[in-house]
Amino acid sequence: MQVDILNIEGKKTGRTIELPEEIFGVEPNNHVIYLAVKQYLAAQRQGTHKVKTRAEVKGASRKLHKQKGTGGSRKGNIRNPLYKGGGTIFGPKPHKYDIKLNRKVKDLAKISALSTKAKENSIIVLEDLNLQASKTKQFAGILSKLNVNVSGRKTLFVLPEYNDNVYLSLRNIPTVDGVMLSDINTYDIMNSNYIVFTESAARIFTEEPVAEA
Repeated sequence: MQVDILNIEGKKTGRTIELPEEIFGVEPNNHVIYLAVKQYLAAQRQGTHKVKTRAEVKGASRKLHKQKGTGGSRKGNIRNPLYKGGGTIFGPKPHKYDIKLNRKVKDLAKISALSTKAKENSIIVLEDLNLQASKTKQFAGILSKLNVNVSGRKTLFVLPEYNDNVYLSLRNIPTVDGVMLSDINTYDIMNSNYIVFTESAARIFTEEPVAEA
């Protein structure tokens, strides 16, 4: 898959990069994408939900009245779940929501997600940024020239390594998320409308050195 490398003005630099077909050109497997996204979302749940059973709520443990002879129904103590303030029947208890997926399944899901975005022409390669300071307005201007900073559309900005100025510049833009290539996951890919790779990040796929200016 050949992709043009754009500059910060959103124009072609005249250089291209060949992204490997085995990562960006496979037939997407929608089921493994679903499993990987499900695992990610499940891992975000704390699982700390808890209600009190009749053994934990306040209230006397004495029997409300004798079993027979009253003409009424049988009653236990005031903590009975049928009474106001009583315990909860079959309520939620703390537990984990973790889902186990094999490494090969997660890798296939990530490849399938990238191939999906490639088919949608949603992958952009931008020449490496050299921001001297963290400027949100400047960074937003670059995205606008790339035609990705569109209202309601999300952008995933992928870097080869942590860059303080870039992260400080993008963190206040609600529709943009920055991530290192080593930390990219299937959910982030599928949750974005555009994926912008810096040139250095994209060349990691090809193991090609960045051309000297």
